[in-house]
This record gives sequence, structure tokens and C-alpha cells, in this order.
Amino acid sequence: MSTFSTILIANRGEIACRIIRSAHALGYRTVAVYSQADADAPHVGLADRAVFIGPPPVRESYLNVERLLAAAADAGADAVHPGYGFLSENAEFAQACADAGLVFIGPSPAAIHAMGNKAAAKRSMIAAGVPCIPGFQDSSDDGQSDDRLYLEALKIGLPVLIKAAAGGGGRGMRKVKAESELAAAIRSARSEASSAFASGELIVERAIVDGRHVEIQIFGDAHGHVIHLGERDCSVQRRHQKVVEEAPSPAVNPELRARMGAAAVAAARSIDYVGAGTVEFMLDASGEFFFLEMNTRLQVEHPVTEFVTGLDLVELQLRVAAGEPLPLTQEQVSMHGHAIEVRLYAEDPYAGYLPQSGPVHAWQPATGEGVRVDHGLRAGQQISPYYDPMVAKLIAHGRTRDEARRRLVRALEQTALLGVVHNKQFLADVLAHPVFAAGGATTRFLEQELPEPTRPEPDARMWAVAAA
Repeated sequence: MSTFSTILIANRGEIACRIIRSAHALGYRTVAVYSQADADAPHVGLADRAVFIGPPPVRESYLNVERLLAAAADAGADAVHPGYGFLSENAEFAQACADAGLVFIGPSPAAIHAMGNKAAAKRSMIAAGVPCIPGFQDSSDDGQSDDRLYLEALKIGLPVLIKAAAGGGGRGMRKVKAESELAAAIRSARSEASSAFASGELIVERAIVDGRHVEIQIFGDAHGHVIHLGERDCSVQRRHQKVVEEAPSPAVNPELRARMGAAAVAAARSIDYVGAGTVEFMLDASGEFFFLEMNTRLQVEHPVTEFVTGLDLVELQLRVAAGEPLPLTQEQVSMHGHAIEVRLYAEDPYAGYLPQSGPVHAWQPATGEGVRVDHGLRAGQQISPYYDPMVAKLIAHGRTRDEARRRLVRALEQTALLGVVHNKQFLADVLAHPVFAAGGATTRFLEQELPEPTRPEPDARMWAVAAA
């Protein structure tokens, strides 16, 4: 059994606030860290103690392992929760925590490393018998030459995806439909991958057109138990980044859920996985599914799984990290109703989704039956240009998918954010679109249905909140 009493949250914003709530509920003390840009952020005040870790740029603060470990030592922390993003999938950070005598609330460094490179992970999944998208994942010098990648892409057959092997989030990824675009796409993907992940390694995969992005939530403990908690549909994306997520998927029936869940559990077992993780698949129109990648951390969209299963996934993370066995078996996992989440971004969807920064003059999140808002906002703070533009998540649960959808539309209407440009009305337009309402959205939904969204009229409710 691993014992700890004080958890340092190596993150910021809404996920730091989310972790602090579950940690406090279990009786743990918490330590927040903050950069100069986050000195007045809500997560700083929620924790039992807060430690300053440096200037706003992430490499000088939230990605600075030395400063994070020093903060843990200074505050007397004996465990670290990485949240998501930043160092959450960094095997070297997990190892550094272990070397410093800290419990890392996540999988082992070896498991993170096994899934940290898309090429190596895909080779591992093929060996484990997990269905994979046809592609090319040779890490050798010859396999990484531009000419070889070009030839292999043609062998696979266009359209293809050129993808950074060392990262995700849509960075270092290019979709290529024509041979004339291929050489330039390889060069630009490699350049972006090198800049974002310090590695220019690429893989090539067949592009599944009109597919669905469906992921399986898995959990493993230190006693050899691995279960899955059903699926989430994350097909509504812009620039390969998720905008709307839901559980269960409108495209998955019980038989398919069982097969996908079994494949995800097999993937986790193959690397002795402990903790929360997500195995991501592409589901094609015929019902075939293919491994994409495994995220060795908690996901942004975990609340929809919490709503339909009734489980607190952060609590499960903390219990598993403390050496406890999972409190339920696969047969005891049940799903009730439907949940949908939207990501509120400080961005302008009417100007190419350009990230925005600025003051928060007013913030009033929705409340109501079946509604949850996860955020790290308060009136008077500044939305910084240094960090991811997601500022909140709105989630709604209902007995049926349409009830959840209606509740979420109403929650968006009742949410007010003034002072920075955001995507609230765009999200409402997505939820109201007949294709989404019917459960028919694929990864091409925005491209096909809302390629050039129309800028809305000023929101009268938000001005009323500002005047109050």
C-alpha cells in the first residue's frame, strides 16, 4: 500500500479545481502551484497551500520539473497529481516523482513510455491483437525519410493522415487528399512536430472518412484488475481537437461496446496498466473499429462517464494510487441515461477559432437539474494567452440523449461570460443542428455542416448580467 496525505496538483485551471474537490472529500490536504499569470486564479485559493513556480511561459513554470519537485518538497507534499496536459503523460516526470519519493497519481513510467510514442504504441497494439488502422510506423532512419514516407503514403492509398509520433492534440497532423499535397504536408507536419514535441518522428495512417472518434475509459489497479467504464463519442472536433463529447455513443450498441471494451482492456493489460486511461478508436461506417492511441491520464471529458456510471473518477485515481483494489468488477459496471459535454473556449469560432485573451468582467455559470459546470474562472481575473483557451466545461445528464441535449442547450443560454470572446453561441448551434440532434455527427461534422458559422447577434442575457 502507498500512503500519502498531501497532494501537489501539477496543473492549473478547471482540472486543478476538480482534483482539489475530490481530494478534500477524501480528507487529503492539497497544494496548488501557480505561475505569475495565475496568481489570482481560483485553484490557488481552493487548495490548502499554494506555491509560486515561475513566470507565465509553461517551460518556466508548469513544465519545469525542477520547480515542481521543489514546490512539493517545500510544501511537504508526498504525492503528485498531474491532471491532464502539461506533464501528465511525461514518463520522465513520473520517474522523477518516484525518485523524489513522491507517489505519482497515474500509471508507471514504463506504461507511459510504452504509449508515449504513436509508432511504438501501434506496434505494441498490433502484437497484442488490438485492431489497428492500416498504416506505416517505422522509426528507423530509412523509415523516417521524407521519400520513404511519401512512398508508403501512396501504398496505403489517399486520403491519409500524417501524424506526429510523439504527441497529440492535432499538432503535427496533416490530412492529405491529393498526391500533389503530400510532400509539403510531410515537411510541415515534421516541422510542427519538432517544435511542439522536440521530435520530428512521423507515422502515416489511412484516413477514415466519415468515421466516429470513440474512446473507452479503462481503469486498472495494482492487484491485476482492469475494467472498462464504457465509451465516449468525441466525433465533433475542430482541427482534430474535441469540442463536444458524450456517453454513451449514439453509434455503439451493447455488442459493439463489449467488443471495444474487451480490446481496450487487452491494450491496458498488455502494458500492466494501473490507474485511469483512455483507449481511443476510430469507428468506420461498417462498424469496424481501429486503435488510434492510448491516453495515459485522466481525460478532459471524464465528467460524462461520471454522470452515466455514478462514479467519481478522480476519487478512483486516488484510491488506486493508494494501493486499494478497484471497488467494482466489470459485471458491476452499469450505465444510466445519457450525458453530453461541451468545451467553452476563449476563442473566436467566426475567425478561424483564433484563441482569445483578456479580462473576465462577469462570470455566471448555469445551474439546474442534471447540469454540471467545471471551471476555474472568477470575475476580475485575466484569461492568459499563455495557456490552452478552454476555460470551462458544461455537462448535462438526462434519462435520454435528447433530454441531456435540451438541458445542455438551456445551460448554455443561462451561462454568462463577459469580457473575452468565446464560443458559447457556436456550441449552442452545434447542439441544435439536426444532424447532431439525430446522433449522426462524424469527425467531418463541422467541416460539412458548419464550415463557416455565422457570427451571432449580441447576447441580451449577458448584457443584463453585466448591468446587474
